[in-house]
Amino acid sequence: MRVRFAPSPTGYLHIGGARTALFNWLFARRHGGVFVLRIEDTDVERSSADMVEGILDGLRWLGLDWDEGPRIGGPHEPYFQSGRLDRYRALVDRLLASGDAYYCYCTPEELQAKRDAAGGEWKYDRTCCGLTAAAVAAREQEQRQRAVRIKVPEGEIAFTDRVHGPISFDGANVEDFIILRSDGHPTYQLSVVADDIDMGITHVVRGDDHISNTPKQILIYRAAGAPVPEFAHVPLILGPDKKRLSKRHGATSVMEYARQGYLPEAMLNFLTLLGWSPGAGDQEMFTRQELIAAFALEGINGGNAVFNPEKLDWFNQQYIMRLAPNDLAVRVRPFFEAVGIWRDDLIDDRHAWFFAMLELFRPRAKRLQDIAEQAKFFFVDAVELDPAAADKHLRAAGMAEHLVALDEALASAATFDAQTLEGILRHTAEARSVKAATLIHALRVALTGKSISPGIFDVLALLGRERVHIRINAAVRVASGVAS
Repeated sequence: MRVRFAPSPTGYLHIGGARTALFNWLFARRHGGVFVLRIEDTDVERSSADMVEGILDGLRWLGLDWDEGPRIGGPHEPYFQSGRLDRYRALVDRLLASGDAYYCYCTPEELQAKRDAAGGEWKYDRTCCGLTAAAVAAREQEQRQRAVRIKVPEGEIAFTDRVHGPISFDGANVEDFIILRSDGHPTYQLSVVADDIDMGITHVVRGDDHISNTPKQILIYRAAGAPVPEFAHVPLILGPDKKRLSKRHGATSVMEYARQGYLPEAMLNFLTLLGWSPGAGDQEMFTRQELIAAFALEGINGGNAVFNPEKLDWFNQQYIMRLAPNDLAVRVRPFFEAVGIWRDDLIDDRHAWFFAMLELFRPRAKRLQDIAEQAKFFFVDAVELDPAAADKHLRAAGMAEHLVALDEALASAATFDAQTLEGILRHTAEARSVKAATLIHALRVALTGKSISPGIFDVLALLGRERVHIRINAAVRVASGVAS
């Protein structure tokens, strides 16, 4: 069993393409087959090497290793369509020789005039199909530009889709379509079939938007005398508004999700369940091996799948919670570096402190980026106060005196651990006839600059005695209305 993923490098790997690649990869791994990666780069003007690398990076990030294709080779090289033009022309020559295809000398202007005259639906009228040998020779002598068209036979074109079941098209509604343009370049219909034949592809798993291409491709397979592969057309992915997923719904490039701090295993799990179901049961969290063992084309739903960002966040949070401390530290490093708070000793001399600090943010983080953003206050000399939080919690009547008293009490703490510090704060609040919550809110703003943070007593302990003293003193000046 051989499957392929054949993206066009006119854009980066997007969510829909990634899911198609994933379904092909799972199907191949489930059945001990071969997963081929092929780059459809015949659109020279829009294709680029950067886009190719972007696609490869996205697949690598998801852990979708290919058995044949770019960078690793294989028995059917090259795996770039731009290097296979001679093969497409060879197939065209065979189809011309067998009478399954013919030259079309009609100019674009002539074709447009006929469309305009028809005033509605128009199908190519086979003007050039009936040309005599002498007429063809005369046009060749004149070196007229010509395309090549497939001669569509009469009758039904039917296939059984592994997702949608039996599908059929009336050949009478399919025009003699072009397989080689007048500039010598193949059309998509020809190149994809030629490649699939050469590479021995047995199953074509792709998006629903290719269903309309299938009858034309089946005709090319038959004309070439090649076996027709099995088809499985996967429903499209829609945004929350039930429209086709696009940039307006947020990030659609796989690597953009990586840059935002989504874990590849979370994305893999989420994408697999986006239009596929394992059957009975309500299991949602799957390891890679569990997905391989359970995957079947029959589990793909016929209806369009809806991309739910909140569900992706949930999956990511679940996987973040399952990371070992050392693994979490390694994975957050790029995000800490991006916001300028990384220090190499965090995974060396200070690793115990760093791991403890990460545990404060792990339960509330939907993305790794969140941890880096929320943890900044641990790594700066002075925090920037949120104006609204400072007005509400620091500039309250008597708060400067309350904070001075709290600072003195904390300075006398025998041990600087969360339990001890909580006891000191609550005792201070009681002694000053102020609610503990009032003091906690003010302390949170003083230490973190914000009104929301992890447990403030854990924050106190991890910040340390000296930095706590400095920040409370700075907050006292704010509470007293003294300019810093």
